[in-house]
Amino acid sequence: MGDEGPLSYPEDGEGPVRTVEVAPFALDRSAVTVEEFSQFVEATGYQTDAERIGHSFVFAGLLPDGFPPTRGVAAAPWWREVAGATWRAPEGSGSSSDDRRDHPVVHVSWNDAHAFASWVGGRLPTEAEWEYAARAGSTSTFPWGEELEPGGRHMANVWQGRFPDANSCDDGYYATCPVSAFEPNGFGLHNMIGNVWEWTGSRFAPDAGADGLELVLKGGSYLCHASYCHRYRPAARSGAAPDSSTGNVGFRCAY
Repeated sequence: MGDEGPLSYPEDGEGPVRTVEVAPFALDRSAVTVEEFSQFVEATGYQTDAERIGHSFVFAGLLPDGFPPTRGVAAAPWWREVAGATWRAPEGSGSSSDDRRDHPVVHVSWNDAHAFASWVGGRLPTEAEWEYAARAGSTSTFPWGEELEPGGRHMANVWQGRFPDANSCDDGYYATCPVSAFEPNGFGLHNMIGNVWEWTGSRFAPDAGADGLELVLKGGSYLCHASYCHRYRPAARSGAAPDSSTGNVGFRCAY
């Protein structure tokens, strides 16, 4: 577990490389889909954090020309706060996830993911479990080897071109893709790398106090690009507050 290679981010706590044991567990073959999440909402009446708060963050490249200025993120100006952006309306008012029923559900917080997992009799995987599953027995930078695109072959849904204003979509997708797109890894799991970041049940900084609580996200997303973010590796990690949501974060369940 972990990475100390040239693509790693020491400030994220990826290292040191270490051996970790995990008990037997099962993991969803793919991220939870819009269809599956809608069944949960219909059965329970659940309201997500984004729905309660009234907004979520959307990648600016997905918004229409002339979209009015809204609050952004200082360190990542390509994110825009969009009123009404939810799992049902991924780009805000006028958008719909109805044509993405087999895509990963997004704009879900850790709280939302935890609620769904509990409903299906599961839980969110620990970071160690998630990384073990993503590696599928490998010790290379990527589950399939050392090259992101071996022989020019696209293995995951990440950004191609010039980020953030030009995506060639050589892998076939501008934003999210169906959860079963691309070949599964050696354990039969789809899209552990790219597409959407995935929530885990582990704290990002174990020694942080209650005020600094963030949960670990793993796997990178369709927005990862070598020019600024090499976090499309099993060892890579990020952290976010449990009530936060964006258009490139989803989850899968462990059991």
